[in-house]
Amino acid sequence: MPDVDAVNSGYARVLLEEYLENPEAVPSEWRALFESGDGDLIEALPGLARLLETLRETNGHATSTPAPAPAPPAEPAAAPADDELLGGVAAAMSLVKALRTHGHLAARLDPLGSEPVGDPALEPERLQPKLTPELQARIPASLLRVHTPGETLADVLPTLQETYSSTSAYEIEHISDHEQRIWLREAIESGRYRRQLTADEKKRLLARLSEVEGLERYLRRVFLGQKQFSVEGLDTMIPMLDEAIDLAAEAGAHEVVIGMAHRGRLNVLAHVIGRPYETILREFEGERTIEAVTSDPEGGTGDVKYHLGAEGVRSTPAGDLTVTLAANPSHLEAVDPVVEGRTRAEQTDRSTREGRHDPRVALPVLIHGDAAFPAQGIVAETLNLAELEGYSTGGTLHLIANNQIGFTTDPVEGRSTRYSSDLAKGFDFPIIHVNADDAEACIAAVRLGMAYRRRFQNDVVIDLVGYRRHGHNEQDEAAYTQPLMAARIAQQATAREQYVADLVEEGVLSEADAEALARQVETKLKEAHQRLKESFARAVASEGRIPFGTGAEVVTAVAADRLRELDRSLVTAPERFTIHPKLKKQLDRRAEALEQGGIDWGQGESLAFASLLVDGIPIRLTGQDTERGTFSHRHDVLHDVETGETYTPIQHLAEAQASFELFNSPLSEAAAMGFEYGYSVAAPEALVLWEAQFGDFVNNAQGIVDQFIVAGLSKWGQTSRLTLLLPHGYEGNGPEHSSARLERFLQLAAQENIRIANPTTAAQYFHLVRRQALDPAARPLVVMTPKGLLRLKQASSTLAELAEGAFKPVLDDSGADKAQVRRLVLCSGKMYYDLSGHELRGSAGHVAIARIEQLYPFPVEEKNALLASYPSLAEVVWAQEEPQNMGPWRAIRHRLEEKLPEGVRLRYVGRPWRASPSEGYPTAHLREQDRIVREALA
Repeated sequence: MPDVDAVNSGYARVLLEEYLENPEAVPSEWRALFESGDGDLIEALPGLARLLETLRETNGHATSTPAPAPAPPAEPAAAPADDELLGGVAAAMSLVKALRTHGHLAARLDPLGSEPVGDPALEPERLQPKLTPELQARIPASLLRVHTPGETLADVLPTLQETYSSTSAYEIEHISDHEQRIWLREAIESGRYRRQLTADEKKRLLARLSEVEGLERYLRRVFLGQKQFSVEGLDTMIPMLDEAIDLAAEAGAHEVVIGMAHRGRLNVLAHVIGRPYETILREFEGERTIEAVTSDPEGGTGDVKYHLGAEGVRSTPAGDLTVTLAANPSHLEAVDPVVEGRTRAEQTDRSTREGRHDPRVALPVLIHGDAAFPAQGIVAETLNLAELEGYSTGGTLHLIANNQIGFTTDPVEGRSTRYSSDLAKGFDFPIIHVNADDAEACIAAVRLGMAYRRRFQNDVVIDLVGYRRHGHNEQDEAAYTQPLMAARIAQQATAREQYVADLVEEGVLSEADAEALARQVETKLKEAHQRLKESFARAVASEGRIPFGTGAEVVTAVAADRLRELDRSLVTAPERFTIHPKLKKQLDRRAEALEQGGIDWGQGESLAFASLLVDGIPIRLTGQDTERGTFSHRHDVLHDVETGETYTPIQHLAEAQASFELFNSPLSEAAAMGFEYGYSVAAPEALVLWEAQFGDFVNNAQGIVDQFIVAGLSKWGQTSRLTLLLPHGYEGNGPEHSSARLERFLQLAAQENIRIANPTTAAQYFHLVRRQALDPAARPLVVMTPKGLLRLKQASSTLAELAEGAFKPVLDDSGADKAQVRRLVLCSGKMYYDLSGHELRGSAGHVAIARIEQLYPFPVEEKNALLASYPSLAEVVWAQEEPQNMGPWRAIRHRLEEKLPEGVRLRYVGRPWRASPSEGYPTAHLREQDRIVREALA
């Protein structure tokens, strides 16, 4: 039996403190003692009775225990403790813990009135002993560590039940950080963020709900049958965004970046971004007459109306700020990392060397679907970025637009968790559930969430539980698959109607006042629509073409002396910084390579980056193992082998005028690449690069490539300089580590939307990187980067090639006797070195080998000039190591056939059509590579 007398009373006090905080944290025998209420046991342990009495007197907090004094004379035995009261205190503690942990199970969260499941631990009469009203009145509230005013449990319990189990509910006890849990408990139980709205605030809230409902009803009535993905059933989402924006401005933000799918998007465009009604009505008119969109001076849109992005300036009590709604495809959660990247770019001061990050500058808001949040993997990938140094945005406000259904899929068919928000528990984010029909509770939820974000710079999730009034879209019949829900919704008063009833009952306004508000909204919409129709006759049509490249010549050469100076800085570490001996030898050789030739890929890249930084071009380089490089070629971050400290020389260039951000990414592709795309869109002056560990890893980000990188310009007029570095080349490493799926990028290339290159020398890469940063026409760049060529002597370059050269889309065979050449072998990338270094090359004087370094936009003029320079040409061979249905062949064949000299035929040499990119066994790979080269040279 535990001894709580004499010298052990201090220990018992500590254990009781822990028990009050978390009963599971104390040993089982002590927990049993605290909860037993055994009178005989307490009588035998008078120290415990005194300890409980002391805690009552000190408001439930332990006081410092002085050093034990000599044992006093024996005292009379303490009076027997009140068994019922002691047990009641333990039961009350359990009840408070249950309310905090499971109160949400009894909350009235569903606007459609479904009964909450409840939990026996939340029912006072089912505890042992039963917490009857009489016993509740005897239990001091001070022992329970609650933050609700009242003297006894009877006083505080109704407020606690209303706090944790009403139209709002909370999940916070899973959070591992003690300080955050304590702060949240106090903030929730004190009601600090649930203050009553003033009469003027209530009227403004009703006015906003009237605008939200009015827009949806007008569009549905006037444009019958057109898709609008109405927000109705989640109307309060709009005033919630209003509140978040005001609070963000109050906290110092200059920008709010919002990402969302289609539901409610038109209302966000009109009432959150502030787009005129005419611009939204124009999109609907455009489905009826082409003149409606072609009369827009900016040209016709390339996407449906509920995917479009926008930007507006909002006036708030704290000042003006910019609100951006990111353009989004139908891949519901694909925009999540894009928003995070855009926000990070806004928060970053790129005039500082390391890119100083201030999360107060911008707030990211992500509006998720209840079916998509738990089901789409990119959500988890994005949540994982939240607290990473290179990706944190100081806390995202996540708002789940919870329709309680997918398209036609019920929650029990779409997720394995109770709530759609449960995924967030794994990342220690607090979750606030709120009934979407309780407008004032929704505002309070945002206030609490924003206060938490401001205090802890961490993400917060609000689960806005509502419904979908008109099916998945306005053409859909929800009653086919959810007849009972559809019937219930048809009877449900709207959020506005319910709030009007509340305000009329409170005497804030009259029914007539509310009706007048609704009429004002409709009048405003009608007037905007009439102005739009009148504008059609006056407008001048525009073709709305995608702007092609500028064709500007970019100087990419850098003076030799400047490169020498930069190279010294790039290999210089502080005194007493011990670089790994093997790496130090490699870095020491760079100075020699600069003067004698042999500049390898890593050195060429570092010089390109450094030369851009001193010219004021910010750079952000992230990716999988990027600080060192998958193939140990970069080493931009040095590690002290004795202390473990790190040093990044490129961030300490004396003349640098811009930031160099360098981070290893998580082992993620979709979210990591989406983040960098978003960053690059918001920072058009910066060179943003993402590197895959192996090129085929890009497969897992195909949605980001398809929906944003290659199509963003066509759909939304949005482009960037995002550069993808994808290791590519067949070296016997099997199907998954050979191909970066070059063919997919070539298939997606059109209208000069992207650039694709497969450079073969360090100098070519140097000039390519600099051209990408300096070209006035920003386009994404996809680079097939090498693996084995990184240190290949033949692929290295000289200082003169960096100081005097430029990127060349086509490289001719410098050693060919053009008059004798009968066959011209064209290739790209590593294949060139397999051909030029083969044993047959020396005896194949009739063959010239040229390289296509830029595959898109295809260098038509350079290719034609190359062919014309061989007067005796009889055959052109395209040689590639990829299978015939992969690689460049099928995308560029028509370009190779164009303007072939008369009598010259075109032939393919490479792997045959295959389902898998390459062989699995190294010996099979070597045999196939040798066959391809022999066929090309024979």
